[in-house]
Amino acid sequence: MLDVKVLNMNGEEVGTLSLSEAVFGIEPNTVAMHAAVVNYLANRRHGTQSTKTRTEVRGGGRKPWRQKGTGHARQGSIRAPQWTHGGVALGPKPRKYHFTLNKKVRRLAMLSALSCKVAASEMIVLENLELNEIKTKAMVKTLANIGAEGKTLIVMPEVNENVIRSAHNIPGVRTSLTNTINVYDILNHDNLVITKEAVAKLEEVYAK
Repeated sequence: MLDVKVLNMNGEEVGTLSLSEAVFGIEPNTVAMHAAVVNYLANRRHGTQSTKTRTEVRGGGRKPWRQKGTGHARQGSIRAPQWTHGGVALGPKPRKYHFTLNKKVRRLAMLSALSCKVAASEMIVLENLELNEIKTKAMVKTLANIGAEGKTLIVMPEVNENVIRSAHNIPGVRTSLTNTINVYDILNHDNLVITKEAVAKLEEVYAK
Protein backbone atom coordinates (compact mmCIF):
# COMPACT_ATOMS: atom_id res chain seq x y z
CA MET A 1 0.00 0.00 0.00
CA LEU A 2 1.06 3.60 -0.65
CA ASP A 3 0.93 5.94 2.33
CA VAL A 4 0.31 9.65 1.79
CA LYS A 5 -0.11 12.50 4.25
CA VAL A 6 -3.59 13.81 4.98
CA LEU A 7 -3.82 17.56 5.54
CA ASN A 8 -6.51 19.81 6.93
CA MET A 9 -7.46 23.13 5.34
CA ASN A 10 -4.77 24.90 7.40
CA GLY A 11 -2.06 22.75 5.85
CA GLU A 12 -1.47 20.76 9.04
CA GLU A 13 -0.84 17.03 8.85
CA VAL A 14 -3.67 15.19 10.60
CA GLY A 15 -2.85 11.61 9.62
CA THR A 16 -1.92 9.29 6.80
CA LEU A 17 -3.95 7.45 4.19
CA SER A 18 -3.08 4.12 2.58
CA LEU A 19 -3.79 4.24 -1.14
CA SER A 20 -4.63 1.21 -3.23
CA GLU A 21 -1.66 0.25 -5.40
CA ALA A 22 -4.10 -1.08 -8.00
CA VAL A 23 -5.38 2.47 -8.51
CA PHE A 24 -2.57 4.83 -7.50
CA GLY A 25 0.55 2.66 -7.83
CA ILE A 26 0.61 1.08 -11.30
CA GLU A 27 3.30 1.52 -13.94
CA PRO A 28 1.99 4.47 -16.05
CA ASN A 29 1.13 3.61 -19.64
CA THR A 30 1.98 6.67 -21.74
CA VAL A 31 0.37 5.24 -24.88
CA ALA A 32 -2.99 4.84 -23.13
CA MET A 33 -2.78 8.35 -21.60
CA HIS A 34 -1.95 9.87 -24.99
CA ALA A 35 -4.90 8.07 -26.59
CA ALA A 36 -7.23 9.32 -23.83
CA VAL A 37 -6.06 12.93 -24.22
CA VAL A 38 -6.44 12.83 -28.03
CA ASN A 39 -9.90 11.30 -27.60
CA TYR A 40 -10.97 13.99 -25.10
CA LEU A 41 -9.76 16.88 -27.27
CA ALA A 42 -11.26 15.39 -30.45
CA ASN A 43 -14.65 14.89 -28.80
CA ARG A 44 -14.68 18.54 -27.69
CA ARG A 45 -14.46 19.75 -31.30
CA HIS A 46 -17.72 20.93 -32.86
CA GLY A 47 -16.59 20.36 -36.43
CA THR A 48 -18.65 23.28 -37.73
CA GLN A 49 -15.91 24.84 -39.89
CA SER A 50 -17.04 25.38 -43.47
CA THR A 51 -15.72 27.04 -46.63
CA LYS A 52 -17.47 27.67 -49.96
CA THR A 53 -16.37 25.93 -53.12
CA ARG A 54 -16.54 27.61 -56.55
CA THR A 55 -20.08 26.24 -57.03
CA GLU A 56 -21.30 27.80 -53.76
CA VAL A 57 -19.88 31.33 -54.14
CA ARG A 58 -22.41 33.80 -55.52
CA GLY A 59 -21.75 34.97 -59.09
CA GLY A 60 -19.28 33.79 -61.71
CA GLY A 61 -21.83 32.24 -64.05
CA ARG A 62 -20.58 34.11 -67.13
CA LYS A 63 -17.24 33.42 -68.79
CA PRO A 64 -15.09 36.53 -68.04
CA TRP A 65 -13.71 36.79 -71.58
CA ARG A 66 -13.70 34.74 -74.74
CA GLN A 67 -11.53 31.67 -74.90
CA LYS A 68 -8.99 32.83 -77.50
CA GLY A 69 -7.54 35.99 -78.95
CA THR A 70 -7.31 38.25 -75.88
CA GLY A 71 -3.75 37.46 -74.78
CA HIS A 72 -5.05 36.42 -71.35
CA ALA A 73 -4.96 32.92 -69.97
CA ARG A 74 -8.24 31.14 -70.55
CA GLN A 75 -10.75 31.47 -67.71
CA GLY A 76 -14.15 29.91 -67.23
CA SER A 77 -15.40 31.73 -64.12
CA ILE A 78 -14.40 34.58 -61.84
CA ARG A 79 -15.23 32.31 -58.90
CA ALA A 80 -12.49 29.76 -59.65
CA PRO A 81 -10.06 29.22 -56.70
CA GLN A 82 -7.23 31.27 -58.25
CA TRP A 83 -9.39 34.42 -58.36
CA THR A 84 -9.78 36.91 -55.52
CA HIS A 85 -13.22 36.27 -53.98
CA GLY A 86 -13.25 32.90 -55.68
CA GLY A 87 -14.18 29.60 -54.05
CA VAL A 88 -11.81 27.61 -51.85
CA ALA A 89 -10.24 24.48 -53.26
CA LEU A 90 -10.20 21.49 -50.90
CA GLY A 91 -11.25 23.62 -47.93
CA PRO A 92 -12.71 22.24 -44.69
CA LYS A 93 -16.33 21.16 -44.53
CA PRO A 94 -18.48 20.26 -41.49
CA ARG A 95 -17.51 16.86 -40.13
CA LYS A 96 -17.56 14.84 -36.93
CA TYR A 97 -14.32 14.30 -35.03
CA HIS A 98 -15.92 12.11 -32.36
CA PHE A 99 -14.56 8.64 -31.74
CA THR A 100 -14.72 6.19 -28.85
CA LEU A 101 -11.96 4.49 -26.91
CA ASN A 102 -11.93 0.93 -25.74
CA LYS A 103 -13.20 0.73 -22.15
CA LYS A 104 -10.04 -1.08 -20.99
CA VAL A 105 -7.85 1.65 -22.53
CA ARG A 106 -9.89 4.38 -20.82
CA ARG A 107 -9.53 2.63 -17.48
CA LEU A 108 -5.78 2.07 -17.93
CA ALA A 109 -5.31 5.74 -18.89
CA MET A 110 -7.14 6.94 -15.76
CA LEU A 111 -5.13 4.67 -13.45
CA SER A 112 -1.90 5.74 -15.18
CA ALA A 113 -2.72 9.45 -14.75
CA LEU A 114 -3.55 9.03 -11.06
CA SER A 115 -0.39 6.98 -10.51
CA CYS A 116 1.70 9.66 -12.24
CA LYS A 117 0.43 12.30 -9.80
CA VAL A 118 1.21 10.13 -6.76
CA ALA A 119 4.67 9.19 -8.06
CA ALA A 120 5.50 12.86 -8.70
CA SER A 121 4.18 13.91 -5.26
CA GLU A 122 1.65 16.16 -6.98
CA MET A 123 -1.43 14.73 -5.24
CA ILE A 124 -2.58 16.45 -2.04
CA VAL A 125 -5.13 14.62 0.12
CA LEU A 126 -7.40 16.72 2.32
CA GLU A 127 -9.35 15.45 5.31
CA ASN A 128 -12.29 17.50 4.04
CA LEU A 129 -12.97 20.63 2.03
CA GLU A 130 -15.82 22.71 3.39
CA LEU A 131 -16.49 26.45 3.15
CA ASN A 132 -19.23 28.18 5.12
CA GLU A 133 -19.78 30.75 2.39
CA ILE A 134 -18.84 31.56 -1.18
CA LYS A 135 -15.53 33.34 -0.67
CA THR A 136 -12.74 33.35 -3.25
CA LYS A 137 -10.30 34.74 -0.68
CA ALA A 138 -10.95 31.75 1.60
CA MET A 139 -10.23 29.30 -1.22
CA VAL A 140 -7.02 31.14 -2.17
CA LYS A 141 -5.89 30.95 1.48
CA THR A 142 -6.66 27.22 1.67
CA LEU A 143 -4.68 26.47 -1.49
CA ALA A 144 -1.76 28.51 -0.16
CA ASN A 145 -1.89 26.66 3.19
CA ILE A 146 -1.65 23.23 1.56
CA GLY A 147 1.08 24.32 -0.88
CA ALA A 148 -0.97 23.98 -4.06
CA GLU A 149 0.87 26.38 -6.37
CA GLY A 150 0.19 26.71 -10.08
CA LYS A 151 -2.60 25.01 -11.96
CA THR A 152 -4.72 22.99 -9.54
CA LEU A 153 -7.51 20.47 -10.04
CA ILE A 154 -9.80 20.04 -7.04
CA VAL A 155 -11.66 16.71 -6.98
CA MET A 156 -14.73 16.34 -4.76
CA PRO A 157 -17.00 13.35 -4.09
CA GLU A 158 -20.18 15.39 -4.67
CA VAL A 159 -21.34 18.85 -5.68
CA ASN A 160 -20.42 21.58 -3.21
CA GLU A 161 -21.61 24.96 -4.50
CA ASN A 162 -19.55 26.96 -2.00
CA VAL A 163 -16.32 25.28 -3.08
CA ILE A 164 -17.12 25.36 -6.80
CA ARG A 165 -18.08 29.03 -6.87
CA SER A 166 -15.25 30.07 -4.55
CA ALA A 167 -12.70 28.47 -6.89
CA HIS A 168 -14.39 29.60 -10.11
CA ASN A 169 -12.59 32.95 -10.44
CA ILE A 170 -9.11 31.76 -9.46
CA PRO A 171 -6.88 31.52 -12.56
CA GLY A 172 -5.64 28.00 -13.20
CA VAL A 173 -7.95 26.37 -10.63
CA ARG A 174 -10.64 23.94 -11.74
CA THR A 175 -13.09 21.78 -9.80
CA SER A 176 -14.33 18.33 -10.73
CA LEU A 177 -16.27 15.40 -9.31
CA THR A 178 -15.10 11.80 -9.02
CA ASN A 179 -17.64 10.75 -11.66
CA THR A 180 -16.68 13.48 -14.15
CA ILE A 181 -12.89 13.55 -13.73
CA ASN A 182 -10.90 12.89 -16.91
CA VAL A 183 -7.31 12.09 -17.86
CA TYR A 184 -6.76 15.39 -19.69
CA ASP A 185 -7.63 17.51 -16.65
CA ILE A 186 -5.44 15.41 -14.34
CA LEU A 187 -2.39 15.71 -16.60
CA ASN A 188 -3.05 19.35 -17.50
CA HIS A 189 -2.79 20.55 -13.89
CA ASP A 190 0.28 20.81 -11.69
CA ASN A 191 -1.54 19.68 -8.54
CA LEU A 192 -4.34 17.24 -7.82
CA VAL A 193 -6.16 18.22 -4.62
CA ILE A 194 -8.55 15.49 -3.52
CA THR A 195 -10.53 14.73 -0.37
CA LYS A 196 -10.35 11.43 1.53
CA GLU A 197 -13.94 10.69 0.59
CA ALA A 198 -13.18 11.27 -3.10
CA VAL A 199 -10.19 8.89 -2.87
CA ALA A 200 -12.46 6.22 -1.39
CA LYS A 201 -14.94 6.68 -4.26
CA LEU A 202 -12.22 6.37 -6.91
CA GLU A 203 -10.88 3.21 -5.27
CA GLU A 204 -14.40 1.79 -5.09
CA VAL A 205 -14.81 2.24 -8.84
CA TYR A 206 -11.32 1.43 -10.17
CA ALA A 207 -9.87 -1.07 -7.67
CA LYS A 208 -11.80 -3.96 -9.19
